[in-house]
Amino acid sequence: MKDLTPKQSELDPIEIASRDEIAALQLKRMKWSLRHAYDNVPFYKKSFDDAGVHPDDLKSLTDLAKFPFTMKQDLRDNYPFGMFAVPREKILRLHASSGTTGQPTVVGYTAKDIDTWASVVARSLRASGTRAGDVVHVAYGYGLFTGGLGAHYGAEKLGCTVVPISGGMTQRQVQLIEDFGASTIMVTPSYMLSILDEYKRQGRDPRESCLDVGIFGAEPWTNAMRLEIEQAFDMNAVDIYGLSEVMGPGVANECVETKDGLHIWEDHFYPEIINPETGAVVEDGEMGELVFTTLTKEGFPIIRYRTRDLTRLLPGTARSMRRMEKITGRTDDMIILRGVNVFPTQIEEQLMAVPELAPHFQIVLERKGRMDAMRVLVEPSQTGVDGDAAVALLQRKIKSNVGVTAQVELSGIGGVERSQGKAVRIIDNRPKG
Repeated sequence: MKDLTPKQSELDPIEIASRDEIAALQLKRMKWSLRHAYDNVPFYKKSFDDAGVHPDDLKSLTDLAKFPFTMKQDLRDNYPFGMFAVPREKILRLHASSGTTGQPTVVGYTAKDIDTWASVVARSLRASGTRAGDVVHVAYGYGLFTGGLGAHYGAEKLGCTVVPISGGMTQRQVQLIEDFGASTIMVTPSYMLSILDEYKRQGRDPRESCLDVGIFGAEPWTNAMRLEIEQAFDMNAVDIYGLSEVMGPGVANECVETKDGLHIWEDHFYPEIINPETGAVVEDGEMGELVFTTLTKEGFPIIRYRTRDLTRLLPGTARSMRRMEKITGRTDDMIILRGVNVFPTQIEEQLMAVPELAPHFQIVLERKGRMDAMRVLVEPSQTGVDGDAAVALLQRKIKSNVGVTAQVELSGIGGVERSQGKAVRIIDNRPKG
């Protein structure tokens, strides 16, 4: 595995500035962002007025806690352009969620926003070990999803050669990675496992691949999966974080030299961690729900947006800016099974500890009589394994380490449904209501 640590001379000065310098910049930009939102977005004027606060009340960074939260439903209620802070004709690009669980959420970007977004993604790529001139294979989905175009513009900003293949066509993905000499791939971690399967199907040794860096995001993934991918490809696997409501990919990224959590680019995004039940801000180091306020966005400023992602804030290491721990789950993907809180990443951790089983899985929730039940669908890592023993071992591990009883079902190789984008980890067949 190559040492891809960037030189300090390659970094933006703010990445290694003092905490006092970072805080001073944040306060200046936060005052502007609150005023920009209040003056130009009717939702924020009403929200602030109803809460009895005004942008002038912000005297210090801690004063942000006086301001109300923004929820996803607020974006849906103001569909399509009600949250924009500039006239629609100043918006150069629109992105939107799929809307599969309700009204789509729409976000917009001015020319300056697009440049800011490209810059933070370029910074993220550089932190991952990618350099100008490298070939970057972008297998995130293009279109209204922010992943593909966000990665694309950032890689171009850094000076890379971009292969905009998007998702799907897994056989062709492998061919183009090798034919074009991609050294970096940007993709969901679950789809990277499908690409790994395709390498093996084609009889290629993934360790001989040209890939040096994998930048994985858009879904929670574990350090056990990182190890699996790194060992399979002899590459560095790092985590990128973002969400369309805040910007898209590039809000935070791991540094390749430490891989100890994602440094938040705090000159553009101000993080808080709150108690998800009470909404109170908790101290750095405590687990809770991640909240973001944008500091520089023109078209679609967002104030104290509740992401539903669960993590904690930690001091900076490779950079001065604070880190967020890898996302352990979301408040809305938490399974409550017979009184026990379960996240898909907990199941993944136990699965990765059973080498006879492949890292592909799905959780099926059902109701049997009055009780909820969980089935975990898995498949063997190769032909000829002792499937019964592997299933029994995984069931024991889930029971002892997660605290729930699960029925593990083994299919044939390829029997677990593959995803070409974000993995569908949970199928909830329980009666609604």
